[in-house]
Amino acid sequence: MKYFTFLLFALVFFTTSCKQSNEQNHSKQAESTVEADVKTAAPQVANRIEVLDFYGVRRCKTCRAIEANSRYTLDTYFAEAMKEGKIVFRVVNTDEEKNAEIAEKFEAFGTALFLNVIKDGHETIIELTDFAFQKGNDRDVFSKELKDKIEEQLKNL
Repeated sequence: MKYFTFLLFALVFFTTSCKQSNEQNHSKQAESTVEADVKTAAPQVANRIEVLDFYGVRRCKTCRAIEANSRYTLDTYFAEAMKEGKIVFRVVNTDEEKNAEIAEKFEAFGTALFLNVIKDGHETIIELTDFAFQKGNDRDVFSKELKDKIEEQLKNL
C-alpha cells in the first residue's frame, strides 16, 4: 500500500511539474509572447516554419531535453535555413505574463512543442508534444524524427 501511495504521489508530482491543468490554462496564469531565441536573429521570411518550444518555470529532465534536442537538431541539420529565416526557433516561457497571447493561441500552458508552418499567410499548426515527451530523452531518435518532420514541411513551402 505504501508503494502504491508513493507511486501515485510521484505520478501527480511529475504531471503537475510539466503541465498545468486546463483550468489554469483558461485563467491565463500561464502567459506568452514569443521570446525569440538568440539564434532567431535572422529576418523572418513570409513562408517559413516556426519551431516553438513552450515551457514553464518548473522543468523536469525531459522538458529540458526537449529544448536541448530541438536546438541540436536545428543547429545540426537546418543552420542555413535558420540563417535565411526559413526556419525560426522560439523558446517561450508560458509563466511570463507577456507571453499570454501566444500561449493561448497554441493552447500551450507548460511544456509543449509545435511546428507552425506559415505559407502564403496561412498558418498550419502541428502539435508535437506527445512525440517530444515520448522521444525527448533519446537525442538520436528525437533528432532524426524531428528532422524528418521538418523536412516534410519544408517541401510544402
